[in-house]
Amino acid sequence: MFQDPLSETYDAIVVGSGATGGWAAKRLSEAGLKIALLEAGRNVSPKEFTEHMPAFDLKYRNMSLDWMKSRPIQRQCYACMEYNYDWFVDDLQNPYSTPPDRPFTWQRLRIVGGRTLVWGRQSYRLSDLDFKAASHDGYGQDWPISYKDLAPYYDMVEDYVGISGAKERNDALPDGRFLPPMKMSCGEVHLREQAAKHFGRTVTIGRTAILTQNHNGRSACHYCGPCERGCSTFSYFSSPFTTVKDALKTGKCRLITNAVVASVNMDPSTNRATGVTFIDGVTRQTRNIRGKAVILCAQALESTRILLNSSTREHAQGLGNSSGLLGRGLMDHSTGAGAEGELTGFHEKPSPYSGPHRANGIYVIRYRNLAKGPQQKNFIRGYGFQGGATADFNFSAPGYGAAFKQAVKDGVYGISLGAFGESLARNDNLISIDPNLRDAWGIPALHISMAHDDNARAMHEDAAATAAEMLEAAGAKNISITSKLAEPGMAIHELGTARMGYDPKTSVTDPYCQLHDVKNIFAMDGACFVSSGCQNPTLTMMALTVRACDRLLERFKKSELS
Repeated sequence: MFQDPLSETYDAIVVGSGATGGWAAKRLSEAGLKIALLEAGRNVSPKEFTEHMPAFDLKYRNMSLDWMKSRPIQRQCYACMEYNYDWFVDDLQNPYSTPPDRPFTWQRLRIVGGRTLVWGRQSYRLSDLDFKAASHDGYGQDWPISYKDLAPYYDMVEDYVGISGAKERNDALPDGRFLPPMKMSCGEVHLREQAAKHFGRTVTIGRTAILTQNHNGRSACHYCGPCERGCSTFSYFSSPFTTVKDALKTGKCRLITNAVVASVNMDPSTNRATGVTFIDGVTRQTRNIRGKAVILCAQALESTRILLNSSTREHAQGLGNSSGLLGRGLMDHSTGAGAEGELTGFHEKPSPYSGPHRANGIYVIRYRNLAKGPQQKNFIRGYGFQGGATADFNFSAPGYGAAFKQAVKDGVYGISLGAFGESLARNDNLISIDPNLRDAWGIPALHISMAHDDNARAMHEDAAATAAEMLEAAGAKNISITSKLAEPGMAIHELGTARMGYDPKTSVTDPYCQLHDVKNIFAMDGACFVSSGCQNPTLTMMALTVRACDRLLERFKKSELS
C-alpha cells in the first residue's frame, strides 16, 4: 500500500508512539484513515527483555556507575538500570536547562512505546471532584468536560488494556471495569481494616494495567516482578505490543522510527498545518512529511516544545499561543511525604525464592477536601497514598556471625505509605525555548522552570502525619516519617502547558484537544490537562485520546479536513 513514506500525504500524522500515540494510531487506522506514526527513537524487540536475567549476567552486575555517565538525569528514575538504560535518552544529546534555584528532573525514553515500557502501570480514573475542582474551591479553572463525558471512554480503554482492581464505591475514585484484583498481603488487609475502623478511609489494592487472567490475546501475569525490564508474556500494557501492533495490522499505518520531530509545517494562506519537519536520528538528514492533520502525542513537554519551535510570522510565539498560555501551567504530582514502620505479629519469613513477586502495591483513596465534609484550612485539593506491607530481609540487624545471619533471615515485616499530592496549575510554572541550547539534532531545547508551592508543602506535612497515624492504628512500631518534597519531575507525571477549555483567551486547546488557533493540530497527551488530580494520569490520557479521535473521525466524515 505504501510507496516512499515521505512521498505520500497522510490523513493524520501522529507524533509519538507511547500510551496516547498508540491509541491515536489504532483508533484512526482501524477506522480506515491513512496514518504516519512517527517515533523519535528506534524499535524495540522482546528479545531485549531481561525480566528473567540475573544480575551476574550483566557486565557491571547492575552495580557500576559506568553506564550512567551519559545519563546523569535518567539514573534518578527508579526504572533506569544497567538492564535497560539504553531505552532512556542520552542526557548529553538531549539537554534542557532550568533556573539555578528551580531544578527539574525530566525522565524520558526514546523507543517505540516510550515510557509504556517502564511505567508504574497504576491506572485510576478522575472524578468530578477533579474535573470540577475550581467550582469546589475557587482555584484555577474547571475542565470543559465532566466525568460523564469521559466515562464511556474510560470503559473502552479499560476493556482493551485490562486493569485489575477492586470496586470500592468511593466517590473520590470512580470504579472501573476491572479484571480480578491481585491479593493483598496479611499486613495490608490489617491496615485496610484499621484505617476503615479508626478513620473511615479506604485502603484498596492498586488498580494496575497488569493482567490477572488471559485477556485480548495476552497472557496473565506470572509474577516474576521486574516489569521495568520488559515482559515476554506482554502481561502488562505497553503500546508496541498492543495498540501500535493493532494499528500496523490494519495496513493503514506506517511506523517511521528515528524521526525526531522539530516543528509543524504551516500553510499561511489557509492557517492549516501541512505536515511536520523531522530530523533523521541516525543520518541527521532533515525530512518533511505531509498530513491533513497533525496529532502531537510526544509527551506533554515534548509536544509543547514542538509547538513553541513552530513559530511563524502569523504565530510568532509558537503555534496555539494567542492566549500566551502555551507552556504555562506545568504540573507534576508532588511526592516525598509518607511514613514507614514495622508490623509485629506477622510471622511470614522472607525468601529470595518464594513468590509470588506482586508488581503492585496498595492505594489509599483521597480523603481530604472531598465534595462533602470538612475542608482543610491550610491547603486545597488532596493526596492519595501508594505503599505496601510485606516481609523482607533485615540487613540492618545488629550483631555479627551466626546471630547476625539468623536475624537477617528472620527479616522484618515492613509497611510503608508514600503520598502523591495534587499539583496546582500555576502560570509561573512554565516551559519555554532556551535561545542558547540545542540538542544533538540542532533543535532548540527547553528551559523548564517549576517549583512546588506552599500548598504542596502544607499538603505533604498533613500527609506525613496522617500516614503515621494510620500505621500507628495498625500497630506498627519504629515508625519514621518524612514530609520533605521531592524535586519536581520525580513523579514522572508531567501535565499541562496546553490546557483545554472553551475560551481561546484562557486555554490552548478545545475540549477535544484541538488547538483553538489551528484547526487541524491536536495535543492528545498530558499537555491538555487543566488540573492534575492526585491520581496517576495515564488512564485519563488514553481515554481523552480515544474521545478526541472519535471527534476527529466525525470531522473527516464531514470532509472538514480533506
